Amino acid sequence: MNAVRDFIQANPSAWLLIGGLMVGIAFGTLVMRTNFCTMGAISDAVTFNDYRRFRAWVLAAATALIGAQMLDAYGIVALSKSSYLNPRLNWFGNIAGGLMFGFGMVFAGGCASRNLVRVGVGDLRSLMTLMVMGLFAYMTIGGILGPARDWIEQATSLPLGRWSLSTQSIGELTGSLAHLGPDRGNALTAAAVAAAMVLYCFKDASFRTSWNHILSGFGIGLCVVAGWALTGLAFDDLAERPTTPLSLTFVRPTADALEWLQRFTAGMVPGFSVATVFGTVLGSFATATAMGRFKLTTFTGVADTQRALFGAAFMGIGGVLALGCTIGQAITGLSTLAAGSFLTFAAIIVGAVGGLKKLESLLTAEG
Repeated sequence: MNAVRDFIQANPSAWLLIGGLMVGIAFGTLVMRTNFCTMGAISDAVTFNDYRRFRAWVLAAATALIGAQMLDAYGIVALSKSSYLNPRLNWFGNIAGGLMFGFGMVFAGGCASRNLVRVGVGDLRSLMTLMVMGLFAYMTIGGILGPARDWIEQATSLPLGRWSLSTQSIGELTGSLAHLGPDRGNALTAAAVAAAMVLYCFKDASFRTSWNHILSGFGIGLCVVAGWALTGLAFDDLAERPTTPLSLTFVRPTADALEWLQRFTAGMVPGFSVATVFGTVLGSFATATAMGRFKLTTFTGVADTQRALFGAAFMGIGGVLALGCTIGQAITGLSTLAAGSFLTFAAIIVGAVGGLKKLESLLTAEG
């Protein structure tokens, strides 16, 4: 493995670009082939009492959790170096941002990753949604909403060092409380959480017999694991500008992709996250074309446009506040056992349920 690490670190920018494209293409292809959709998963559960797509989402998170923790245990990736395990718990941002993102994705017709896949299918509505989402994400990061976001984060986040915790990993907390140490605490917590999630998925007969949903869960989870492996091997803390280990997430990377298109000459080689955005669109485009499903579509009317742009704004703001989305926090972040990721996952679900009820009442009034 050291030979592979040395090979990648000899030219990390190129391998992060190539690997990001490959992971993104695999992700876009899987989403297109299996109809994996986190917003659709919540909608199916609320509207039809069908939890198969929701279980696929949980299975993806469990797969990513097992894979990421194994990579960390074998020294392939240092999860403690990732942004998810920040020693300050941004609990308010995780909850408020998750609620906003979940609510907004209902009106936007899906989360950031789903809209990227739809762009590859020819959905101009999703293209506009992503552009607005990216704009509001940048406004929240360092634009007009940035100072307020920073003030709220500083005022509400909890410095975990006061409890002698170096990260916000629930595994480290377990190890501390049980006097096991962080490594054993992480291992036992990951095993318990993953086992509970897998049991929840496969105890349902309708899910056990649906190979499409099982494939989507395992496949999406493995895409996240591949991202961790690549960025973990490329990480060099002695480099002039070390690249933080990370994996799939789509709110800020979508905004970064839009900026890269405008500032190509300032940095010709996009990073891993931007590459996954382009890869996702390419993967869905190739799959849609092969399936004969590529077709240019757009908004159906003014009301549809207003709902989509409103949802996009909420996703952009919420995704930055929560530091991730239905993929970036609920799968990638959760795989690190970060407490904030679990808070965001729960908040996104609550926000989406509220969004579905609100959208239903609006459509009823319009009809």
